[in-house]
Amino acid sequence: MSESKLQELANFGQSIWLDYIDRPLLETGKLKNLIDQGLRGMTSNPSIFNNAIGSSNDYDEKISELAKQGKAVFDIYDTLTIKDIQEACDQFASVYASTDRLDGYVSLEINPQIANDTQAQIDEGKRLFKEVNRPNVMIKVPATEAGIPVVEELIANGINVNTTLIFSLGQYEKVVAAYYRGLSRLAETADDLSHVRSVASVFVSRIDTTVDKLIDEKYADSTEEDKALLDSLRGKAAVANAHLIFEKWAELLQTEAVKALSGKNANMQRLLWASTGTKNPDYSDIKYVTELISNPSVNTLPEKTLNAFCDHGTVDNAFVYPVDDSKKVIDQLKTFGIDIDAVCQELLEKGVVAFDDAFIDLFASIEKKAKELVA
Repeated sequence: MSESKLQELANFGQSIWLDYIDRPLLETGKLKNLIDQGLRGMTSNPSIFNNAIGSSNDYDEKISELAKQGKAVFDIYDTLTIKDIQEACDQFASVYASTDRLDGYVSLEINPQIANDTQAQIDEGKRLFKEVNRPNVMIKVPATEAGIPVVEELIANGINVNTTLIFSLGQYEKVVAAYYRGLSRLAETADDLSHVRSVASVFVSRIDTTVDKLIDEKYADSTEEDKALLDSLRGKAAVANAHLIFEKWAELLQTEAVKALSGKNANMQRLLWASTGTKNPDYSDIKYVTELISNPSVNTLPEKTLNAFCDHGTVDNAFVYPVDDSKKVIDQLKTFGIDIDAVCQELLEKGVVAFDDAFIDLFASIEKKAKELVA
C-alpha cells in the first residue's frame, strides 16, 4: 500500500496539522482516520470555534444542559472548548507517543479579549493548561508586545506554547528570544527540558492578499516596464517573507543561547506555517503548501486545503533556491513604496481585532442559543 501524502510530508520532515475542530470531526471517526493517514496535530482559534459552535446545532444539547444549570456564557464556552480540546488531545495521544513528543499537539487560544493584558494572559494560560490537563496541549499566545512576555513565562513554567499571529521577521526574532529566555529560567530548576515544546506560527496568505491589493493601486500610474515588474511580484511576498524567516530560524539555531541549553535536552522551536488556505482564486489551491515544504517545519491546513493537497499535491523541497531571491522580492516591492514590515504590522493589528470580533460573535451565539434552548 502506497504512503499517503501526509505521511510523505512527515517522512520529509514537515508535519501537517489540521486547522479546524468540531464535534462531528471528533465523534464520527473522521479525525482518527486522518491520524491514520499521517495527520500529526491540530490547531484551533476563536474564529474556528465560532464557526463550529455558533453556526451549527452540534453543541446545542450541551449548551442547553449547561444553561439550565445556570452557567454563565463564558463558563459554557469554556466547558465546550476544553472538552473538545481534551478529546482531540486524547485522539492524538498515540502520535504524541510515537513521535517522542515532537507532534500530537492540539492548540487552544487564550481569550483574545485580554490580548493587551500580559498578566491576565499569563494567568489564563496557566489555568487553561491545568484545566485541559493533557501533556499534548499547546496554549496559543499572540505575538504582540503584551504577548511576548507571556510566551517566556509559560515556557518557564513548563507549558507548551504555540505563539500565533506572527507576520514579520522582527516579530519572529522576539518570539524566539522569549522562548529561550523561558527555557533558560526553567533550566535553573529542571535538568531535563525535553517535555517542553513550542511552535512559532507564521501567517502567510494574508500577506499576499494585502500586497497584491497594493500592487493594484500602484499599477494604473506605472510605466509599462514597471507594470511588468509589478505583475512578476504578485503572489510572491508571502512566501518570500516566510523564506527569510526560515533562514533566520536556521541562523538562530547556532546562537549561544541555544547551544547552552543543548545539554539539558532542550527542543528547538519549530516554525509553523499558518493561514495557508489560498484566498485568491487565480492561484493554485495548494500554493501555500507546495511552496512552503521545508524541513523541519509544521504546516497547519484548513480541511479544504488538506484534501486538495492529498488529491493532487506533490512532496518536494520548496526552498531549493537562494534566500537572496526572496530578499530581492522584498526589496523590489519596497522600491514601489510597499514596505513588508508596515504590511505585517497592519495585519497583526487586524488579526488581533478579528479574533476578538470572532470571540464576541461566539459569545453572542452561545447567549442566544442558551436563551432559546432553555425557553
